[in-house]
Amino acid sequence: MKLNLLAIAIAASPTVLGAQDLVTRNRVGLPDAPNTLTFRLTAYDLYSTDQDTKAAFEELFSEFIEARPDWKIETQLQTGNIGQEQARLLQQVRAGRGPDCAMIDSSQLAVFKNAGVLQPMNAVFSEEEVADLFPYVRDAITDEGGNVLAWWWFTDLRVLYRDTSVVPDAPQTWDEVQVAAEAAVEEGKEGILFNGGRWEGTAFDWLANYWAQGGTLVDENGAPVFAEGENRQKFLDAVAYYQRLVEAGAAPQRVTSITDYDAFNAAAAAGTAAMFVGGNWQYGQLRNTLPEEDFADWAVSELPGPTADQRATGTGGWSIAALSDDPEKAELCGEIVKEIYAGPGNAYQGLLPTSEAIYERYDAYDGPEFELFAEALQNGVARPGAEIYPEISNQIQILIGDVLSGSASPEEALEAAASAVQAAYERQ
Repeated sequence: MKLNLLAIAIAASPTVLGAQDLVTRNRVGLPDAPNTLTFRLTAYDLYSTDQDTKAAFEELFSEFIEARPDWKIETQLQTGNIGQEQARLLQQVRAGRGPDCAMIDSSQLAVFKNAGVLQPMNAVFSEEEVADLFPYVRDAITDEGGNVLAWWWFTDLRVLYRDTSVVPDAPQTWDEVQVAAEAAVEEGKEGILFNGGRWEGTAFDWLANYWAQGGTLVDENGAPVFAEGENRQKFLDAVAYYQRLVEAGAAPQRVTSITDYDAFNAAAAAGTAAMFVGGNWQYGQLRNTLPEEDFADWAVSELPGPTADQRATGTGGWSIAALSDDPEKAELCGEIVKEIYAGPGNAYQGLLPTSEAIYERYDAYDGPEFELFAEALQNGVARPGAEIYPEISNQIQILIGDVLSGSASPEEALEAAASAVQAAYERQ
């Protein structure tokens, strides 16, 4: 029998003190608890601006800390600038000033792993639980000795959202996207929105267009190769796709300033956008925020490729890792993942689990949209576990901004990006 998330997260049994007494803006637990764990997290769950999500996680954290009255969790919030935040986190950990436990974006996990700062959480996760993870996740969170160095608690993918009252048929190719978007503009809508500002989401979302052609970012040794050989033209073709959308007016110029998926939800709520490239988690957000009759018009489909047979979607998500060499703190960090995130919290938000067992455990994954997500994941591509990836992403973000603003041609921007990445690689 599958578990119902409403009963787990919202209608959980009353706590002794209540969530509001145990959860503050920077602490979970009683202020005078003798033991302290510092936890750096994102603002999407316990401190979400969505009040239902916030309430659900307050309940989960309250129950967790009530079972451990000798502990309090001092929380630290990351900003939305993933690259800067993760670089700062690693720098602090290396200097001995980092938190005991932290959320690490899957794109940065290899960097922390290679730096040797992740502490094993073997006491929390069984061999069976590790074996149940998707292979690419299992490889990412373990070392050669089989130690669990992090727990990648949800994965995600990018899909195309469309207002079917404006775009009734799902575009299958880049050309079809542009045709549909231009037609929507004639009806007074923004044709298609996507991340185009300076942040990781821009690079990651765009990379699906490169990967759909079979392009690769690094070779087997982790060296950058995206500007070489056949990869070069594939890269330029993917950049030209975005460039054409903006130059034709199919995508508004304002995409160059979009650095938050919430911008797409806002456009959907306002009825101004016909399509957008978004994450799978936004389906649940739209369902929870739009009037039922408006939500009924929205549908998801796989990201189009240069041809209908060329498809890819990036698979991302977040992990949680112990950064303290105190075994008790490392164990508590793992328990936070296991009891709050990779389970009830995971399913409450409709985030795609990394474990087969969780799909079977919760009725949250019974919706038809999850069939589409599962199908799209067959074309999923994870960011390379290479130390140079963050700099590749950084340069792609700059490149896309320069091309879409008209300050550089795709060829000029690619040359600059390749040169900067190569220099960074040689400094490693």
